[in-house]
Amino acid sequence: MSTDGNKTAGHRHPRKRFYRARAHSNPLSDSHFPVPISPSDIDHSLHFPTFPNSDENKIRFADVGCGFGGLLVGLSPLFPSKLMIGMELRDKVTEYVKERISALRSANPGEYGNISVVRTNSMKYVPNHFGKGQLEKMFFLFPDPHFKEKNHRRRVISDHLLDEYAYVLGVGGVLYTVTDVEELGEWMRDCLERHPLFEAVAEEELKRDPVVGLLTSATEEGQKVARNGGQTFKAVYRRIVVREDE
Repeated sequence: MSTDGNKTAGHRHPRKRFYRARAHSNPLSDSHFPVPISPSDIDHSLHFPTFPNSDENKIRFADVGCGFGGLLVGLSPLFPSKLMIGMELRDKVTEYVKERISALRSANPGEYGNISVVRTNSMKYVPNHFGKGQLEKMFFLFPDPHFKEKNHRRRVISDHLLDEYAYVLGVGGVLYTVTDVEELGEWMRDCLERHPLFEAVAEEELKRDPVVGLLTSATEEGQKVARNGGQTFKAVYRRIVVREDE
């Protein structure tokens, strides 16, 4: 299995210095990229050529704001039969992830065919990409904190956006968040606590979840926080059904 260095078995991996972009983009601005009218308009064979289009082969994991794709690369061998997509707004970063996945596939035949990336704005177009109850896991790792109160509406976790995430997450699906900004961590947890379709996953269950360790170790941002000795604040919630007595 590849260590994902700059060069593996003669296959050159992309270098981040050629794909650098601003740390975050304004999600409320208009960007120009193709947007599917509905999930049925997406040709999954373009993303996952070794997985035939079928009801069984649908995207099940979504990494929202995937950055340089570290989480996808870490998850791929853990769940080789699950299709996963990274959603990224910055065009240069999206191109880097595409090249990274292509290099990994070339260097490791038969591996990494279950991950891909798409340039899109997840604050606007999540329902365009996924059907009702399609997803099993959603990830929101180190999102832009948008510190100024007037910009809180740009935060990727909010009361109204959780309605959309609850729509595309199947019952029992899990939503993972982590940040190194304590105030944002409290904000995301408070939003999830208020929402009637989410409940916190118990700590004992999190200890058995192989994904949890990747939340802070797989991404470039998480590795930077660890190098600097910083704290992280996670909130992991499960999609539930509202009880009739509520």
